[in-house]
Amino acid sequence: MNQPSPQPAPPPLDPEMFDPVCPSPLVPFRIGDKWASLILRCLQDGPRRFSELKVPLRDITSKSLTQSLRGLERDGFVTRDEHEGPQRRVQYTLTPLGRGLLGPLDTACEWTREHWDELIDAHEAGQLSVPASSHVRHNATHPAPRDRKAAA
Repeated sequence: MNQPSPQPAPPPLDPEMFDPVCPSPLVPFRIGDKWASLILRCLQDGPRRFSELKVPLRDITSKSLTQSLRGLERDGFVTRDEHEGPQRRVQYTLTPLGRGLLGPLDTACEWTREHWDELIDAHEAGQLSVPASSHVRHNATHPAPRDRKAAA
């Protein structure tokens, strides 16, 4: 009986794979929670283990990654595959439904790049009318509004 040959492992994830512009708190589109679109991107080239996902998602806690993966699994975008053996191995894979989100994600990121300056201006104008204590904190993944050129 012929068994299907195993698929080659995808290349390791690049720790710097995410553009600082997308995702950003300025992007007006969101799929799932804060991390869902990033996880979908990490899975686009093939199955990944939990520890592999943490490489480019350095700022995510294990708890948040687990919750995001469970949400994506519950919504039908990701499957969790357990492989029994001497060492139990769990991998996450995009479903056809999840893979169908990659095109719209590309479109949303491209739109954000095209409208980056306008989004920053609108964000800054909105911040002028909000008390200072409620301003959004920015970090390396989410550039501060004044970092226009570095983010573009």
